Amino acid sequence: MDCRLTSLRDHRVLIASCGAHLIQDGLVALQYVLLPLLAQVFGLNYTQVGLLRAVSNGAMTLLEIPAGVLAERCGETRLLILGLLCAAIGYLGVAFAVDFYLIAIGFLVAGSGAAFQHSLASALISKSFDDAGRRRSLGLYNAFGDLGKLAFTGSFSLAIGVGIAWNLMVTALCLVTLGFAVLLVLLTRRQSPPSATPADSSDAAGADSRWGIKHPRRFSGLCFTVFLDTLAQSVFLTFIAFLLLEKGAGDALASFAVVLALAGGMVGKFASGYLAVRCGDRGAFRILQVMTISGLLILVSLPVVPILILLPLIGVAIQGSTTVTYGALADFIHRDRQSRGYAIIYTLSSLSAVVGPVVFGGLADLYGVEVSLLMLAILTSLTLFSGKVLRKSVPLANI
Repeated sequence: MDCRLTSLRDHRVLIASCGAHLIQDGLVALQYVLLPLLAQVFGLNYTQVGLLRAVSNGAMTLLEIPAGVLAERCGETRLLILGLLCAAIGYLGVAFAVDFYLIAIGFLVAGSGAAFQHSLASALISKSFDDAGRRRSLGLYNAFGDLGKLAFTGSFSLAIGVGIAWNLMVTALCLVTLGFAVLLVLLTRRQSPPSATPADSSDAAGADSRWGIKHPRRFSGLCFTVFLDTLAQSVFLTFIAFLLLEKGAGDALASFAVVLALAGGMVGKFASGYLAVRCGDRGAFRILQVMTISGLLILVSLPVVPILILLPLIGVAIQGSTTVTYGALADFIHRDRQSRGYAIIYTLSSLSAVVGPVVFGGLADLYGVEVSLLMLAILTSLTLFSGKVLRKSVPLANI
């Protein structure tokens, strides 16, 4: 195939994947600022608010692996478009809902659409770029997810602040989502998926015939590493504002701390792809984990202002590590089963994001947020050993 055509196809894959990630993660994060308004407008109690989150996250978690399997028959790009359509329809339903049950249906549809994104887009990128190029592209892809979170929550909050009705703003974001779905159709309608190479076929013979796992023991180690890594991220982002509140910060400053951490995470997810190319997956991961553990240990002993100064740097480390682990996944999964492999990883990530805040929230109730974060640092140190499954170096032939 002509190199220019291949490059054009790969760039379209990257644009489609990054755009879908920006919008889907933006819509999921929108719930953080939307739910308090819905509670006021419809008189929802905390249980109902929790149920809405559970409906959305539950649908996304349950459909992640089926989406990865279905992609092998229907193609990833078609399902990316389907996911965007479901997300837009779901939130349009929320915008025009008149009671709790219709809101729940809207969240269910939107959460189902969100499942048709992470594993599919990651697999597309993984199959389109090799080694160093894959890691850098996944870093960019991950950064766009955080950019979407900041853009959607920020624009919604700003719109509400200047007096625009919440349902009108939700409708506008849904129209943006539908517009990108149409653009995605135009980008991919003449695009054929990358074909397997003879080397891929030989790999398949030595891999699990159903899931395409090349090295089951090492893949299990990667899954354990991803679970702990994501757990640390979710707990950190959930309780950093509470740590600042305990240290005497006001509500606005405590909320701003989360924004600082997310902004650092966006930079970290992008930069970590380049770090993995320079230092290898194992070296890059260890650097980031040492920074994370050190940051958690230091935070609990600092006053408010130094914490705010350090938060972007800690955000770089604690969230950037996902780029390294997700970029390494292709080393463990046969090319034709990439969607399934990423579906397993993202399902584990979703589960850890549910388990982590509950467990460490209980510890915080018993012993305080500071002790909870110290125990998180101790647990995170286990990844320094499980991370040995990662490669020491990244081949540079395809940069």
